[in-house]
Amino acid sequence: MNAATPALLQVSNMVVRFGGLSAVADVSFDVIPGELLGLIGPNGAGKTTLMRSITGVVRPTSGDVQLNGESLNGMPIHKRIRKGLALSQQLVKPFRGISVLDNVTLAAGAERTGSALKALLHLSQTTENEIGREALARVGIADYAHQMPGIQPLGVLKRLEVARALALKPKLLLLDEPLAGLNSKEAHALASTIAEINRQGMTIVLIEHNLGEVMRICQRLVVLDNGRKIASGTPREVMDQPAVRAAYLGGDTIAETGVSAATGAAHA
Repeated sequence: MNAATPALLQVSNMVVRFGGLSAVADVSFDVIPGELLGLIGPNGAGKTTLMRSITGVVRPTSGDVQLNGESLNGMPIHKRIRKGLALSQQLVKPFRGISVLDNVTLAAGAERTGSALKALLHLSQTTENEIGREALARVGIADYAHQMPGIQPLGVLKRLEVARALALKPKLLLLDEPLAGLNSKEAHALASTIAEINRQGMTIVLIEHNLGEVMRICQRLVVLDNGRKIASGTPREVMDQPAVRAAYLGGDTIAETGVSAATGAAHA
């Protein structure tokens, strides 16, 4: 990573308080174009709250978020999306009454339509469908295009969620625990797909508890604990830090966090 490369995303001195509770406390980090950055930490570390403050779902108490040098502060969610942010959420909620492809087509036409009904009636069956098919192919579920989401296993639905985010043609893709709920084989396969999307040029910030996969695919990590940034650097550098190991092993068992396995993989 070239230190002289301008950051695509800059999070500066982010603070989020809920009443007297400080969920995010003075967190700053940058994301460089083309990077796959892992945002990790034990349960309750503030990762999802921080990501929601970036997308505008949560209003920060103080701090600044910039995308391509432009401040997003005070900007509503839909405008942030148009500026180039896309979020794939942990809880998958597709429109179950329409096909897998139509779900992605709706996302592709989000900028031009104000509602799902308008989208279904007016979206170009050439442009948006082509974007949808391309997104499904990128995540490996093109064969499911004309099937209904309600009959799909979780692994397919997780990929559908990523495809919907990709259909927005974002500059920065935010992934909130995409591997949650998947078995080890499914998680490994989806993590590999995420890495391939990154290799194709997509800048990605990944929140994920599966440390083995995070260590395998991420180029750099930022670690939160109790709302504060406690480490950043390459996976090996980060997992060698006593503060990081204490944050995980102090609150969870080794088996639950996978710290030992992940660290071993990093040194392999």
